[in-house]
Amino acid sequence: MKILFVHQNFPGQFRHLAPALAKRGHHVIALTAESNQQQSAVRSYRYPMPDPAPDPRQSRLGTTYTAMTDRAHRAARAALQLRDKIGFTPDVVFGHSGWGETLFLREIWPAARHLSYAEFYYATRGLDVGFDPEFSSDDVARQFSVVARQAHLALAMVQCDAALSPTEWQADSFPPCFRDKITITHDGIDTDRLTPDPEARFQLPGGRVLQAGDEVLTYVARNLEPYRGIHVFLRALPDILAARPQAQVVILGGDGVSYGAAPPQGTWKTHFLGELQGRLDLSRVHFPGRVPYAEFVALMRVSRVHAYLSVPFVLSWSMLEAMSMGALVIGSRTGPVEEVISDGVNGRLVDFFDIEGWSELLTDALAAPQRYHGLRAAARQSIIENYDLRRVCLPRLIRFVESPDTA
Repeated sequence: MKILFVHQNFPGQFRHLAPALAKRGHHVIALTAESNQQQSAVRSYRYPMPDPAPDPRQSRLGTTYTAMTDRAHRAARAALQLRDKIGFTPDVVFGHSGWGETLFLREIWPAARHLSYAEFYYATRGLDVGFDPEFSSDDVARQFSVVARQAHLALAMVQCDAALSPTEWQADSFPPCFRDKITITHDGIDTDRLTPDPEARFQLPGGRVLQAGDEVLTYVARNLEPYRGIHVFLRALPDILAARPQAQVVILGGDGVSYGAAPPQGTWKTHFLGELQGRLDLSRVHFPGRVPYAEFVALMRVSRVHAYLSVPFVLSWSMLEAMSMGALVIGSRTGPVEEVISDGVNGRLVDFFDIEGWSELLTDALAAPQRYHGLRAAARQSIIENYDLRRVCLPRLIRFVESPDTA
């Protein structure tokens, strides 16, 4: 078959699927944004970036939809060139619904089977919006804005023949009228590569080397922000550091904002560190920033206990990868995390807002690692059984794309 993947940051969620389909003999290409710096063996064509975001004062509640349809128009014009100048007519078009790129592609290729990666559907209540009262309000205007942001996601679901979600919880974020279109299969975790390593070492920015067996507490997020609970984690640290004078804390993540609002000024990291000024021994709290993937892997293998917090939102790959490497993950008791971690079975759970609970459980895990060996082994086994790339997820993903009965 001829298969077109559409993703502004390709390969994104298609990192393993696209090359696997090419190896099976399919003609696979990708359409992505001209600003995308990601590398892939799959041949990629690029559409020009849209104009700057529309002025909210002019587009009001239609700001997001205007931006998404602008991107959709750019992608569709590039698709026309693929069709008319290169002669590419795909049998399958598989795109991510989040950025609007797929909205007009059925008009270019009406005979193709159109698939959508359905990652998340915004809601005014019960999910991320309003979850943390510290960063939310009951302003009805905010609810109107959330409903307006659903427009391009709903249209993408109307346009597609079938959709894919990585987890049950994420699939259930979509309205019932779309739910029957969605197949659930995760992108896959490379458990053959992401294994425990008792010889692992991780070098801190100052040169100190941590190794497996050291008293290391870890936290990882793309950016250090409230959506991933950085404020709760930092507020739990003073008591942990006081109780465990040999503990080292390593926090990976950038200073930007991936989700939610920006801080009043500076970064969220500086905002919360300022709040805790004088209460944290910063000689034992390390912020390497964003690091190469190999260093993330080394850190997870060194970690004695790994904290993962998330509001009810998209589940991070990093949590599953940490579990694959046998890390002891203590996660927030929120829907996306509870789908993977069963408390006391393959990890531990703490209420998202329970700062004292986080301090106590993380301290205990640092103090008595032998007590948690069984959870570490169970964590890896659960990832192998449910999220293994080659034996579980990739065959299902390939079947989803290749099968004309996908629905």
